[in-house]
Amino acid sequence: MPSPLLRHHRKRLMDVWRSAGWPCQDGVEIDLLAAGMLERQTSAEGHTLLRVTDAGIAWLAEARRAGQRRISLHDRMALAFARQQLLPAGRIVWRELSLRAALAPDEEPPGAAVEASAAPPATLWDEEAATPAAQAAARVWRVARPDLFSVRHTTVPGYLRPMVHEVKASRADLLSDLRHAAKRRAYQWLCEECHYVFPAGVAEARELPGEFGVWLMHGTPDEEGRGARFELVRPARHARCTLPFDVWMALCRATPLAPADDAQPRLGDA
Repeated sequence: MPSPLLRHHRKRLMDVWRSAGWPCQDGVEIDLLAAGMLERQTSAEGHTLLRVTDAGIAWLAEARRAGQRRISLHDRMALAFARQQLLPAGRIVWRELSLRAALAPDEEPPGAAVEASAAPPATLWDEEAATPAAQAAARVWRVARPDLFSVRHTTVPGYLRPMVHEVKASRADLLSDLRHAAKRRAYQWLCEECHYVFPAGVAEARELPGEFGVWLMHGTPDEEGRGARFELVRPARHARCTLPFDVWMALCRATPLAPADDAQPRLGDA
């Protein structure tokens, strides 16, 4: 009886589908041959090649449909907005980064502010003015996770224009975000313009703070980001921002979103 096929079998089958069909002759290949997902053929030069059978194609198609159903509306909105509005504008886009933002103690909830800005121990000298180190210690560091963070593709630091776009798929999600002032301040600390993106009918632009831009989505995007249209109903208030070093380090470690047509060529496709 053939072994049950798992995720690594599907990955190998997709690799064979994308390649010229050269065999690896390992256990995974044996399972796929026994299950009828692959078949062996002999080329005109006498080499043994592999071909995905009709049953293998049907299995890959069903797995693809199941994966598409698991993609949430929020993720499809984020992908659609990035591919329609940010990438064509020449921006480099990252999704769901974890970035540290420095806030003043009075911008955090009372419990967090007390913990982060505890009084320093008494010293043997009097300081007339706070040193830069003391000012930095008085800040409250908060981890912000913007849905979309982007900068311009430029060689001039002053032209970077970092932007944050928060994607909200429902009114409840939007209201939950707006209740936390410190979260909004963290977004603003990281960028020059901050926008909210949500479906039309979820909220009115006047219901959001005036410094935030508002984009409305019309239609429902598919898994490739098609089928929806975005409308800017209010621009964001612009405020100059210089990205700190730790943000740059986070960007260096992360992988930006690739354009939809940026497919890396594979061996055997030529």
